[in-house]
Amino acid sequence: MEKSLIVVESPAKAKTINKYLGKEFTVEASVGHIKNLPKSKMSVDVEKDFDVVYETIGGKEDVIDKLRQKAGRAGTVYIATDPDREGEAIAAHIADEIKDVNTNIRRVLFHEITESGVKEAMAHPHKINRNLVMSQQARRAMDRIVGYKVSPFIWKTVYYGLSAGRVQSVALRLICEKEESIRAFVQQEYWSITGEFRTSADETFLAKLVKIDGKDPRIPDETTVNGYLSDLQTKKYEIANVDRKSVRRNPPAPFITSTLQQEAARRLRFSAKRTMMLAQKLYEGQELGEEGLTGLITYMRTDSARLSSEAVAQVREYIYANYGKEYLPKEPRLFKKGKASQDAHEAIRPTSIKHTPKYVRKYLDKDLSLLYELIWNRFLACQMSPAEFEQVSVDVAGGEYLFRAADQLPLFRGFLQVYDDMVEENGGDAEKEDADPVSKIPASAAVGQHAQLTNLLPRQHFTKPPARYTESSLVKELESLGIGRPSTYALIVSTVIDRKYVEQQDRKLFATDLGLQVNKLLVKYFPEIVNVKFTARMEEELDTIASGKEQYVKVMKDFYDPFIHAFEKVDKIAPTIKKSLQETTDEPCDVCGKPMIIKWGRNGRFMACTGYPSCKNTKPLPGDREKMEHVVGMTCELCGGEMVVKAGRFGTFLGCSNYPKCKNTKPMTTGIKCPKCKEGDLIERKTKKRGRIFYGCSRYPECDFASWDRPVEERCTSCGHSFLVAKYSQTKGDYLKCPECKEEFVREEVAVRA
Repeated sequence: MEKSLIVVESPAKAKTINKYLGKEFTVEASVGHIKNLPKSKMSVDVEKDFDVVYETIGGKEDVIDKLRQKAGRAGTVYIATDPDREGEAIAAHIADEIKDVNTNIRRVLFHEITESGVKEAMAHPHKINRNLVMSQQARRAMDRIVGYKVSPFIWKTVYYGLSAGRVQSVALRLICEKEESIRAFVQQEYWSITGEFRTSADETFLAKLVKIDGKDPRIPDETTVNGYLSDLQTKKYEIANVDRKSVRRNPPAPFITSTLQQEAARRLRFSAKRTMMLAQKLYEGQELGEEGLTGLITYMRTDSARLSSEAVAQVREYIYANYGKEYLPKEPRLFKKGKASQDAHEAIRPTSIKHTPKYVRKYLDKDLSLLYELIWNRFLACQMSPAEFEQVSVDVAGGEYLFRAADQLPLFRGFLQVYDDMVEENGGDAEKEDADPVSKIPASAAVGQHAQLTNLLPRQHFTKPPARYTESSLVKELESLGIGRPSTYALIVSTVIDRKYVEQQDRKLFATDLGLQVNKLLVKYFPEIVNVKFTARMEEELDTIASGKEQYVKVMKDFYDPFIHAFEKVDKIAPTIKKSLQETTDEPCDVCGKPMIIKWGRNGRFMACTGYPSCKNTKPLPGDREKMEHVVGMTCELCGGEMVVKAGRFGTFLGCSNYPKCKNTKPMTTGIKCPKCKEGDLIERKTKKRGRIFYGCSRYPECDFASWDRPVEERCTSCGHSFLVAKYSQTKGDYLKCPECKEEFVREEVAVRA
């Protein structure tokens, strides 16, 4: 009997599937895409119905040869690449390569890598969905056209090597607009007043001033608040209203891709990229002792909160058995389909209720275990009873003043028993510190009861600028605007960071000067490309190809015609635009005497001689020169000039102040000896890919010591370790920590964040 061939994307998935199928099947991995668009040319023929020409990815020739050999000997070829548009495109490329040696090709979709999931998919094979393939091709073609047309425009106007992307540029615009609104923000002072009241039962509680003459209080400064404090003390108060009502809070829906990325960022501090990498591993399978390779979650790229009836039945049994009938709603909970949801896959959930977090913990590494537990708890919670609270509100009136106290008392925890949905994403501690004081409301509080004012607590506040995006909140915003899809969120965020348009500090996304400049150009000259509504409409158009409602060529024309019209008009004036970005100066070149101009380069703006290329003299901007720190007592061993601190692509370094005449450089040292080899110094460096600062030994690669935390030259008073490291958290602010004994030192005078 001839064996059948199953082709999957990853070797890990191949191993797991091999376990569930008999000897009559051979499972091979394509190891992702086998074809891609060439890097050297656009490869989208805009004159011939946007025909796309792919080429074999370098190094994949052997993979294709092996698949062709196996397919030629197989009875049937089942292509089981990931169940999404990207997977469908890979399936089509594989089919194209093997169809001349085997025409009996079927497509199977594994939504979960379990025995039942694999056998169910194998029992219902179908043809490759060409609509999905063309939808994916349209996305690639659009992105390639934008990249190959707009990127050279950015090179011509800013500097060579920059790039622009269709969706990423919209994400950059959102971040830049947030940055601009923060910079334009003007802080305003305001005050609040909290009163302490004593009831006739001698119980005290706090209430906030909420109305003055029936209007919201406006207390702009200390003078105004002092006037109110004096008047408030002359009034007599009584409880004017007591409102007690029962409220319920329903559990959140099970995870979809975007909400998983958001929650993993909030709770686990995982980047979107890391979350998806870990989720892929959980989906493809992990070794569970005697069970062997087992897929632990359903497919992780989904926009649907739908759950299978079998999974719901299993989790309801588990809830009843482990938490009791009061935690189980009478009917299973269903979740509404989102407006843009394709509903192609289930929500992200555990594949089997028997694989509890406690059971699998011993088989998984820490991060996999944490993410799995998060998915498990969310799945469990979504089918549990609502949490119930008693909401109490008490109004205290005196003359024209009205104070209000509010409290929420838990009556039944419900789903909160397994999933607390009130975790702060960022700024939570700062918000709490700025919040007015609160207290419990006495049970004896009743309408008409006298309330004695015993104390007034004024608090000064300042309005806060808009919060910067985090990866989590940016993904949420992109999803709400209809930009991007589950398979692209992580890539969108990582791309703008990799391009140096955005920096990430303390989990917040900051637009760099370069990012602001590029965004300014794109908004001015390509308003349609970075238009949120236009980009969202293009996403909808891609969906119409996938559903078969629209044809590939029509959607591409709808995109291309307005784009190329705008591009051709702008490209003609690129040299003029470049000159407009160059600022003239009064400073002469100290090498040839010609005027200096301000230009953009890889490390930001700098001064360059107008005599280029005959004179290649450059200088940092005057402001940057003033910021350069002269290292006392350190001179250049080549020319005797002072050594100064400079910034480069891979971090700060020491350079001769006589540059460009003398180009001597040295690594920037912290002055702290390496704790590992005891010979080298710890120096500041940057990772090549993301530009993230770390501290490593100057003797690398002989010594591989590295630390993300900045060393501080201060000995630990607890264990005597030679240095501490700088740390920061929302709760503690800036503090020092011993890397050896983990003792923490919080000091107000320390400002240690890099």
